[in-house]
Amino acid sequence: MLEIYLPIAQVNIDIFLLLFVSLIVGILSGLFGVGGGFLMTPFLIFMGIPPVYAVPNEVNNILATSVSGSLTHWYKKTLDYKMGLMIVAGGVVGTSLGIMSFTYFSGIGKISLIISLLYMYLLAIVGTLMLIEFIREKNRLKSKNSKKKLHEHNWLQGLPLRMRFHKSKLYESALTPILLGLVVGFVAAMMGIGGAFLMVPAMIYIVGMPVKLIPGTSLFVTIFISAIVTVLHAFNFGSIDLYLVLPLILGSIIGVQLGQKVGQYLDSSELKSLFAMLLICVAVAIGYDSFFRDKVDSFNVSKVIKTDLSTFAQFTIKMSDELPVLYGAFSIILAISLGVLAAAGRKFVSPIARKLLSDYKKKDTKQKDEVKFPEK
Repeated sequence: MLEIYLPIAQVNIDIFLLLFVSLIVGILSGLFGVGGGFLMTPFLIFMGIPPVYAVPNEVNNILATSVSGSLTHWYKKTLDYKMGLMIVAGGVVGTSLGIMSFTYFSGIGKISLIISLLYMYLLAIVGTLMLIEFIREKNRLKSKNSKKKLHEHNWLQGLPLRMRFHKSKLYESALTPILLGLVVGFVAAMMGIGGAFLMVPAMIYIVGMPVKLIPGTSLFVTIFISAIVTVLHAFNFGSIDLYLVLPLILGSIIGVQLGQKVGQYLDSSELKSLFAMLLICVAVAIGYDSFFRDKVDSFNVSKVIKTDLSTFAQFTIKMSDELPVLYGAFSIILAISLGVLAAAGRKFVSPIARKLLSDYKKKDTKQKDEVKFPEK
């Protein structure tokens, strides 16, 4: 156990536990194509990070993993920029509304309860709906006479301002992705998530996008929304802590790359059902922690005031207090840079790893042939 002191949040935290949890959440993020904040933010709160610090720092972490993940999809050309920018347009308004609500509930001392309730209800509802849809999909596949349409239209897609999205092969109202962005932006600002756990099912069942374009487009949107939320939280609350952000990013970006690699070999329909059950389990855990668990036995710790801080810790506190927007911008640049490095590293390492594996298989096959058919 090695504890580090977080100068902005003013709490001690086990660095190894933090790295391990962020690695696991990163793997799940890469596996399911989501930001992972719906898991990491509650874990940070369970570990003793106050919600006002857990939310923005996890958003900053999501920014790094989203950059890393979206670049991978950009290389594969599985990303719809036009649809993504429509969602971002709504997200700008949504994040502003979310920050105003966050400020209000923080002022009256109810922000912890509100965050817990939002997580509990939203995760339970989305998870249940996804599980129901998965069961319906299975039943449709079993039925020989059932045929599924290429795109199932709903009333939202028929709203005014219809436009063509060539990449997704859709012709529908621009208001649909804009309204989706508004909701996602609000949720991201309030809950410290990228909003992908809402975006992914909405893109499938409301927008009607092809499944192969959804993870990349979702991560593309998350980059912009996470950056906006990070700056707004830094400016309004001075709550970005680089001592917390760095280990979160390091663990998550490694995990995301591993998760994306593993996800290539798994069935996508089965992943949806696992994702749905995971959402429901997290919702139940949050409900139990909020209303039933004995808080004496929790991970929560009290704030610790330290005066003998390192030069870097003193610098972060000064920057956060005196230049919050610049400090937030620096956090964003750091997250983006690490995300780009992770994606570039994977692009460079993957061909080498494939070649080594191929050479190993050829060598192994040759050795087996020599054993079976030895030269006379």
